[in-house]
Amino acid sequence: MTMSADSTPRAAGPYLGATADELDRKTTPDRLAGAVSQKALFLRRGTIALHQDRLVLGDWGDAGDLVLSRADITSVEVGFTDLYGRFIGGLLNAGKPLILGTVPAGELYLLVDRKELMETTTDRAWAARIRSWLGE
Repeated sequence: MTMSADSTPRAAGPYLGATADELDRKTTPDRLAGAVSQKALFLRRGTIALHQDRLVLGDWGDAGDLVLSRADITSVEVGFTDLYGRFIGGLLNAGKPLILGTVPAGELYLLVDRKELMETTTDRAWAARIRSWLGE
């Protein structure tokens, strides 16, 4: 993939993340701990950055950043699922995860700019931003 010379992102923020497979493997004690703090379920942490030509999940894994092109992203949703439901994510709609379908890493669940006590995220704004970017 060709990287742009411009390294300044259009938008950036901290995220907590997990793959659908990682969430599916969580045990009942993990899920109970997740009801107290999502950090028990979302072990990946870094910065999400949207650039003109790529979406970067910084510090995604042992190999470093996960860099996604437009073609790598197959879906963008915000909502509760069987893997991450309202009981864990909070009663407010603002706690719904951003779910990205991706070619290289499968389905990703992200909590962007999550406020622990308020149980809010900026996931809806990020979904709109990513959908707009995909449509360019």
